Amino acid sequence: MGFKDNVVIITGSGAGIGRQLAVELAAKGAKLVINSTKESTGAETLRMVKDAGAEAIFVRADVSEPEDAKRIVDEAVKAFGRVDVLYNVAGVVLGGTIWNTTVEDFDRTMDVNVRGTMLMMQYAVPVMQKQGGGAIVNTASVAATRGLKNRVAYSASKGAVLSMSRAVAAELVRENIRVNVVSPGTTLTPSLEDRIRGSADPDQAMKDFCDRQPIGRLGAPSEIVKAYLFAADDEAGFLDGVNIAIDGGMSI
Repeated sequence: MGFKDNVVIITGSGAGIGRQLAVELAAKGAKLVINSTKESTGAETLRMVKDAGAEAIFVRADVSEPEDAKRIVDEAVKAFGRVDVLYNVAGVVLGGTIWNTTVEDFDRTMDVNVRGTMLMMQYAVPVMQKQGGGAIVNTASVAATRGLKNRVAYSASKGAVLSMSRAVAAELVRENIRVNVVSPGTTLTPSLEDRIRGSADPDQAMKDFCDRQPIGRLGAPSEIVKAYLFAADDEAGFLDGVNIAIDGGMSI
């Protein structure tokens, strides 16, 4: 599998899956564009990939804002001249049922998870077309295809990402730009750890998360990123418009 000298944008790479993906791509020789809404987390990922020998820049930006999304792509082209791979990893998880999901939480979830994904593709695709091709990998979730309690807005957003990605894949299939989706199951990221610690009974919360995985445990970011790497690799060039579920058996 080769990403040497590929220019790769990873949104939401300040922590969790995005950071793990950046570290693994750095080891493969990719040129990286790190993104986070937080200066501290983005700077730390940037340090990590540079320590691994990668050429990299950090762009602090909120992908749900058109100007910010455009700036991420513009800075990538300014620094490296092209964009070979776009990984849309940035997202938010706001709990809520049909009874208590607020309009504000619903809108924020859709803004980041759906509009942010759309905007990043919208600005990256013309660059890929001009250079003759590229690969896009979007992030959905097991929640896109399986009903999860207390995840009304999140499930809606990830279902939208999955459908949108298939539509864009169909539009770009003859442009040498592949669009695929990775749908993780419950993964032990810093975000999830924070939610578990903030619950009324952290031990029970952890047990509940593990119990809903048929495999009996949570996923590790190091496992999940293997699907992201595969989806964008030229060696998997016949893979297009596909949803890769890496979910500990939740799709069974």
